[in-house]
Amino acid sequence: MEKSKEVYCVSDHLVIRKFGLQDVHAFYQYRVNPDVSRFQSWENYTLQEAEAFISKQILHAPDQPGTWFQYAIALNESDQLIGDCAIHTLANEPQIVEIGFTLAPEFQGKGYMHEALCALIDYVFGSLNKHKIIAFTDVRNTKSIQVLERLGMRREGHLLENYKSKGFWIDEFQYAMLRSEWLNKQHQ
Repeated sequence: MEKSKEVYCVSDHLVIRKFGLQDVHAFYQYRVNPDVSRFQSWENYTLQEAEAFISKQILHAPDQPGTWFQYAIALNESDQLIGDCAIHTLANEPQIVEIGFTLAPEFQGKGYMHEALCALIDYVFGSLNKHKIIAFTDVRNTKSIQVLERLGMRREGHLLENYKSKGFWIDEFQYAMLRSEWLNKQHQ
C-alpha cells in the first residue's frame, strides 16, 4: 500500500495523515457499521458516499475557518486506515477548533483513539497554535465521554435537545481544553 505524502503527526503506533483513495474501502466498512453510526449523523452509508467524501477530503486543506477537515488515522507499520479524526475551525473565532473522531470497532478499546487524539491535540496547539479545543458528544455515548475525559478535557455544559438526529432531539455534553491546560498537563 502506498503511504500518504501528507502526514500531520505521528505517534508510537499511529500516523495522522490526509485521506487517500486507498482508504475508501476501510472507511466505508466502519461507517456502514450500525454500532459506529449510532451516535453519528449518518445512517445507511453507501460506498458512493464514502468515495465522494474521501475525494472531497483529498482536495481540502486543514485549518480553513468555517470548515471541517477530516484526518485519516492509520497504523504506522502498515498504513492501514483504522479511523478518522477531524477539526472544525470556527468561522467566527478561528483560534478555537472543535474536534470529532470515529474508530473502527475492531480497533476500539486498545488505546488507539487516546493516542491519536493526543497527537492531534499536540498538532492543534503546537503546529496550528490554537487557543482552545472544544468537543460535543451525545450524552448517551459513554465511550466518547470516556475518551474526552481521559484526555483531560473539562465538561463545560449539558446542552438540552441541542440538535436533531435521526428524527429525535439529542442532549449533548460540551467539553473543552485550553492550550495552557494541555501544556501544563504535558509538563507534569
